[in-house]
Amino acid sequence: MSTGTGVKPAWPAARAQKFRQAAFVYLHVAMLYEFAAYAMMRAGLLPDRFGSPWLWLAAGAVVSALIFVGLYRWQNVWVARGVWGLHGLRLPALIRGAFFADVAAVTPPSFYLTAMVVVMINLWMLARAGWDL
Repeated sequence: MSTGTGVKPAWPAARAQKFRQAAFVYLHVAMLYEFAAYAMMRAGLLPDRFGSPWLWLAAGAVVSALIFVGLYRWQNVWVARGVWGLHGLRLPALIRGAFFADVAAVTPPSFYLTAMVVVMINLWMLARAGWDL
């Protein structure tokens, strides 16, 4: 076994399977976010004050690919734990949008509720890989 630093660790088969599962769940979450952002861009719902939405979509795809590789190929616990922590930071905004949305909000609460369920599933799979649960 290994601490998950350096080259790909020699995890037992069950732990390696958790990393592969977490990688594919993350990939599907990333695809969902990318396509949702694309649909929102097409509907004119994304601001351009921080640059072109195309630039952010491309950056999101690159980061998603690196995280997928970090989970699937490198099987690094710090990648799993780091992504788990960052994705956990999404929950307050999702909860607010799902349950405490402004009446004038363009995006329906069901959008945020669905995203919250998807993020929770992703957190579960990342925790299984990162902490061998």
